[in-house]
Amino acid sequence: MIDFYLITPDHALWEKTIQLAQNCSWRAGPILAQKMQKRDFREQERVCVACSGVEPVGFCTFAERDELPENNPITPFIGFMFVSEPYRGQRLSEQMIQKVLSYAKVLGYQQIYIMSGELGLYEKYGFQKLGEYETIYGTVDQLFVLPLYESDSI
Repeated sequence: MIDFYLITPDHALWEKTIQLAQNCSWRAGPILAQKMQKRDFREQERVCVACSGVEPVGFCTFAERDELPENNPITPFIGFMFVSEPYRGQRLSEQMIQKVLSYAKVLGYQQIYIMSGELGLYEKYGFQKLGEYETIYGTVDQLFVLPLYESDSI
């Protein structure tokens, strides 16, 4: 059975999630691990963790900012979506998105965004592509939006 948690630095899963991020097969994992080690999160930001027993097997973040330049007012974001290879195909990404959407609704947001280079992944969850945007890294990524009042369709 997989359980899902929205965690902050004081949560018992914080350090284990850092280890998963640090050692995962995705190049952005260590970036999240470093952000978590520095506790570089604003008050309402969270890490969503999928756990098999007490072991994290996936994560994503709920954050005010992502990889868009600071002068872009778009907020909030789901970021750093990752599921360990043995757990893929079990719709864990979808369930983590649902957990984050519920939290965003409680906070009063009307929509949520994702920046991604993936094609066809987030559209199946109801996200709509807004276009391609230059990132703070000098690259270009796709920006997707999901109105939260439509999120029950995921």
